[in-house]
Amino acid sequence: MYTALLTPLFLLWIVFAGLGQAPDSRPVILAFGDSMTAGYGVSGDMSYPAQLQRTLDVRGFKYRVVNMGVTGDTTRGGLTRMSRALATSPDIVILELGSNDRSNGIPPKQTQDNFDQMIARFKKTRIEVVLAGRNLSGGEDVFTNLASKYNLTLIPSFLAGVSGNPNLTISDGTHPNADGYAIVVKTVMTSLEPLLKK
Repeated sequence: MYTALLTPLFLLWIVFAGLGQAPDSRPVILAFGDSMTAGYGVSGDMSYPAQLQRTLDVRGFKYRVVNMGVTGDTTRGGLTRMSRALATSPDIVILELGSNDRSNGIPPKQTQDNFDQMIARFKKTRIEVVLAGRNLSGGEDVFTNLASKYNLTLIPSFLAGVSGNPNLTISDGTHPNADGYAIVVKTVMTSLEPLLKK
C-alpha cells in the first residue's frame, strides 16, 4: 500500500528536482572531427575533448566542450553533419578532419573544397574556427591555404609529439592513448587559449 503511494510521489519529486536545475549556459567549444576527436581506442573520459574540458575547468575557463567526433569520418561526411554541428550553437569549433579522405578516394583538391564549405558556413554565423593541421599525403598545403584565406587560428600539427611514439599510441600505432591525448590537449590549448575569455 505504501509502495504504491510513495512511488508516484517519488517520481514527482524527481521531475521537480530536475526542473530546478539551471540549464548549462556556458559557451560551447565544439570538437568536430574523426576518430582522433571521438577518442578511438580509449575510454570516453580519456578522449581529447574530455581531457580538454577538465583542463578548461581547472584553469577557470567557463566553457562546455561538445564532442562530435565520428570514427572513420571524412571531410565529405563532415559536410553532411553541418546542420547538427551548427545546432550546438558553438562559439568556437576545433575542426579536425581530412586524414581519412585519401583512403576513401577523395583527392586533396576536393578535401580543400569540402573544408572551404564547412569553414564558410561556420564563419557566416561568426563562429571562431580553429583548424587542426594534419599530415595529408599529397595535400600538405590544404591547412595553410585555408588558414591564410580565412585568417584562422591554425594548430600546425595536431599530433605533434605523439605521432610515431609507441608509448603514446594504442596498438595500431596511429591513434593516441590516454597519455597521448593529454599531449594533444596541451597542443590544442596553445592555439585555443588566446581565443578564450575568463
